[in-house]
Amino acid sequence: MIDKREIMDFSREFGLNANVIEKDYVIGWVLSVVSSHPEIGSSWVFKGGTCLKKCYFETYRFSEDLDFTLTNPDHLNQEFLTNAFNEISEWTYEKAGIELPTETIRFEVYENPRGSNSAQGRIGYRGPMQKRGDLPRIKLDLTVDEVLVLNPVLREVHHPYSDRPDEGIHVQCYSFEEVFAQKIRALAERERPRDLYDVVHLYRHDELKPDQSLILGTLEKKCEFKEMPVPTMETFRNRPERGELESEWVNMLAHQLPALPSFEQFWKELPEVMEWLHGAVQKAVKEPIPLGRTAIHETWRPPSMAQAWHTAVPLEKIRFAAANRLCVKLYYKDSHRLIEPYSLRRSREGNLLLYAIRHNTGEIRAYRVDRFQGAEVTDSPFVPKHAIELTPSGPISAPGITRRSGGFSSS
Repeated sequence: MIDKREIMDFSREFGLNANVIEKDYVIGWVLSVVSSHPEIGSSWVFKGGTCLKKCYFETYRFSEDLDFTLTNPDHLNQEFLTNAFNEISEWTYEKAGIELPTETIRFEVYENPRGSNSAQGRIGYRGPMQKRGDLPRIKLDLTVDEVLVLNPVLREVHHPYSDRPDEGIHVQCYSFEEVFAQKIRALAERERPRDLYDVVHLYRHDELKPDQSLILGTLEKKCEFKEMPVPTMETFRNRPERGELESEWVNMLAHQLPALPSFEQFWKELPEVMEWLHGAVQKAVKEPIPLGRTAIHETWRPPSMAQAWHTAVPLEKIRFAAANRLCVKLYYKDSHRLIEPYSLRRSREGNLLLYAIRHNTGEIRAYRVDRFQGAEVTDSPFVPKHAIELTPSGPISAPGITRRSGGFSSS
């Protein structure tokens, strides 16, 4: 198990409470042990917001629950689940030194609104923060009546901490197209803030070229299974839930993000997402920001997995700002400037350079990271003029997806 200091380093890097980071760390190890369990590892399929965070987008919002679709209905049994997680508790302690006290393991099997059984579980843990008294808990949601349209894929779990196993952590999860379709359907069903955030965030990742027709076809089958119409933008307009969606935006999301983008920023982008989904518009492909005359290390790119950079100014907060299309107030050479962050590169001399656009003037600039004096993520949105290269997601193991590769002297 890592020490408290490493948790605090990541807390500073992300600008989030240390307890949020600790839970993210513990979730990584729980996923490791679940995926290696001889009975459930091959029949539980990871999904939901935490799947997006841990398996696809490190700059995504932090999530707190573990959601699985169970392909073996026999596993949806209170005794089986309790016994399995008693084993998982023992193995997690052996592998990582993280305590999952067996007396905190609770599962309840219940009849869901669809008339089928689901289960909800809670697991207490004692991690690097060594909290005493009432332990923090991880919530599990388990279903067996979710239609799996596409084959699951094996994805590496983002576990950026120093005790990451040499072979990494891998878990069976929803393919990118399936999780995208699932999120659109969830937004149409319940209109929760996190679903709106997720749908727009998935669409924004310019480094991916998801198969739009495959997403739509998957969505159609999921809606047919739920006996609901395939959503369009008209589904979301003029519904009473729209007001609740806006009013709950801060309460539901603020604690999961270093800075909260405005509701309007995401709501205004939703029509473009839905038009693209239904084939009415093509997603524009933006060119990388020009790099100018500075000699750049051509093959270096920022890692897809977050890390504590140990720089004077936390770089992960800037990567988050780029992913969420938020301007950064940069303090540099004893003055402030509002910038749109686009790309992090390394010069042949070894300097990290942040390529950005001055928000007020449109000028392209390259800023040496070692000369940063301060940086603050603002709530001022920007519309990207170039490809956002600060947030690589790693290869996507799903059909029909390819990656594309991603002038000015440094200031």
